[in-house]
Amino acid sequence: MSDAPGSALPWTLAADGVVVTVRATPRGGRDAIDGIVALGDGRSALKARVSVAAEDGKANAALAKLLAKAAGIAPSRVELLSGATGRTKSFRLSGDPQDIAARLAGFEDSDAHG
Repeated sequence: MSDAPGSALPWTLAADGVVVTVRATPRGGRDAIDGIVALGDGRSALKARVSVAAEDGKANAALAKLLAKAAGIAPSRVELLSGATGRTKSFRLSGDPQDIAARLAGFEDSDAHG
């Protein structure tokens, strides 16, 4: 795992946790993280899908719960920072940044083509 600038990881370490970029697909049939995807602007994001529709914040809540499970933290420690109404979102995962990053690193090897 590389923390070097431009390493194409969709998360950055902060003093109190990790900030992660997510490309969301609501009504994706199931709740899952499908790996890492490249965005049009050159950034990368975790590719995530949730089964609920994007209405009344339900998809954002489902994404927060999914991220919490993946990071091994309580859902209350996940905060939506930006992108509430868009598909590309930014979340803060509060906790030990090294531990959270290590858990998220498991998605680096996932097939994210498509």
